Amino acid sequence: MRLSNSLESIKGIGPKATAQFHAAGLRTVDDLINFLPRRHEDYTNVVAIDDISPGKKTIRATCESISTRVVRRGLRVTTATLADATGRLRAVWFNQPYRASQLSGGEEFFFSGEFEFRGGRYQLTNPSAECVSDMPIQTDRLLPIYRVVKGLKNQLVRKALMELKPFITMLDETLPQSIVQHEQLLGRAEAINAMHFPQMLSDVTQARERLAYEELFQLLLASQLNRQANARLRGYHIPFEQATIKRFVSSLPFDLTGAQRRAAWDILQDFERAIPMNRLLQGDVGSGKTVVAGLAALQVVSHGYQAAVMAPTELLASQHAETLTQMLRPFGITVVLATGSVKGRARTKLYQTIASGDAQVIVGTHALIQQQVTFHKLGFVAIDEQHRFGVEQRQKLLAKGDMLPHLLAMTATPIPRSLALTVYGELDVSVVDELPAGRQPIITKIISPNSTAAIYQEIDQHISQGRQVYVVCGLIDDDPTTEVKSVQAEYRRLKTTIFSHCSIGLLHGKLKPDEKDAIMSQFKSRAFNILVSTTVIEVGVDVPNATIMMIENADRFGLSQLHQLRGRVGRGEYQSYCYLMMSDSAKPSQRLRELEKSQDGFYLAEVDLRLRGPGEIYGRSQHGTFNLQIATFGDAKLIARAQNAAKLFVNSGQALTDYPTLQAKVAHYQRLTTLN
Repeated sequence: MRLSNSLESIKGIGPKATAQFHAAGLRTVDDLINFLPRRHEDYTNVVAIDDISPGKKTIRATCESISTRVVRRGLRVTTATLADATGRLRAVWFNQPYRASQLSGGEEFFFSGEFEFRGGRYQLTNPSAECVSDMPIQTDRLLPIYRVVKGLKNQLVRKALMELKPFITMLDETLPQSIVQHEQLLGRAEAINAMHFPQMLSDVTQARERLAYEELFQLLLASQLNRQANARLRGYHIPFEQATIKRFVSSLPFDLTGAQRRAAWDILQDFERAIPMNRLLQGDVGSGKTVVAGLAALQVVSHGYQAAVMAPTELLASQHAETLTQMLRPFGITVVLATGSVKGRARTKLYQTIASGDAQVIVGTHALIQQQVTFHKLGFVAIDEQHRFGVEQRQKLLAKGDMLPHLLAMTATPIPRSLALTVYGELDVSVVDELPAGRQPIITKIISPNSTAAIYQEIDQHISQGRQVYVVCGLIDDDPTTEVKSVQAEYRRLKTTIFSHCSIGLLHGKLKPDEKDAIMSQFKSRAFNILVSTTVIEVGVDVPNATIMMIENADRFGLSQLHQLRGRVGRGEYQSYCYLMMSDSAKPSQRLRELEKSQDGFYLAEVDLRLRGPGEIYGRSQHGTFNLQIATFGDAKLIARAQNAAKLFVNSGQALTDYPTLQAKVAHYQRLTTLN
């Protein structure tokens, strides 16, 4: 048996089972071994129904009767009577109608869930159900529960892994032995075996620590090697022009915040070094990152180099171009906008001005990386919302300089310090954590559905004063299985009833990019009083006249996303409001209460980390990119241990080629995290 073998090579896995594995993205023995359980159900302590008490409990019982009813639109409740030799109890599942067919055959199951007093009676709520006859070896044990991907059944996964058990015990070590010993970690074979075939919960705890450490070590070692490689690069030396910068700062119609000054000084010092700058500028919504980028661009242009600013959408690019033009016009600097909308002769002329150097600051979308775009002397690149661009896109832009230009990556998503340390380990980080003076705090209120009428009256009053409103919904189209409002339905409802006297726009992710930009431009020019939208407006939309953000089903959104959405208002001179509309009249969650009382994105990011659990903080897309199954970006102690070990490994001079599996993983992470 080899890790590269196809799953058909496993005894008992035929073409039909192989097709199921392939549908779930599992093709090799290595894929299956690393398909780790998402949790373990503890069937070592089974209680009789007669002895059950409140708390997380497991019983062994049959289902005597079961039925499903629709309580309200989108909510199906399945109720069953479970029985063993000692008695009966009630079990309830929400939105799991398949339980009726699963449990109606009269077989014996292990049910594990919360036994609690709810709705005036005791019940087992949302219990898992494992058929006793499907239990792999013995009934009373810890059972690994795997993600159900494309219908892949847990029983099939367990059956295949059972055949691989002897092979798993002989897996090669993937970490340097010195690290395993020094950190007192389980060996890799022992850890993988404990995840799939645990005897005790302590086995799982130790296995998770080992595998989480390995994932973090790989990622942090990649960052260390990237940092080392960056230190060998040579860039443009751009001396500090104190008089020019003083003139720029005094020309602004506002005072720079202390955080803006510190970030600008970090950048100016980087310019003076021979190594190309590789800096991340984190700034909360509305904190003034563009001003910092403008100051940096001025310094670069004053020494004869060009500056490029890349943004993910045409709308955001045009906003940046407008802002930078106003800032830099007094210094005779030419700012141009390069987007896909520029066609024909205008495009040819634009390319000529960039190639000749007449265009000194070039703002654009991915149009900047087109092959036809040639820069005269590109010395500085600022990438806004850098996580929205792929690595190849960023590198294509950087490759347009004779030498590597200085790079400033900007993001409006506040990241807790421990997370920034991990994900951007090879970057220097500057933080703009103060809002400009004169900004009025946004008044945030949690609203019960019972108070909707009063809020609509308030919205109408704002509209009558010439202000504009966002209404955000979580879905594009109607979904009968959920109560979450869709933009399509809400747009129709508001347009034909409450706000039929208003002009209303509709925006969502299924529209083409130029359609989205056109609708946002119309909203900005006040063609619409109300914009009904999905979360596509979350980042980079600047409409100072918009003063109300109403988020429907706010309890269904993450904290950081709610904070970003709130940041779309409060950008002008008028008092702004954010209304968090609840799905029902239940008690608001702690995350909504935290959002109501604080506007500090960095504080809220830390709260989010604590409340949601660090495993979810980056969301599916980022975790998918880094492929972390066990490690979390919030385990500061484990990060510190892995960070220290990675530094020691790099400084020790050990050859990474001695550890081929580790080398392959590190190379993968180097490609993902590198910017320069």
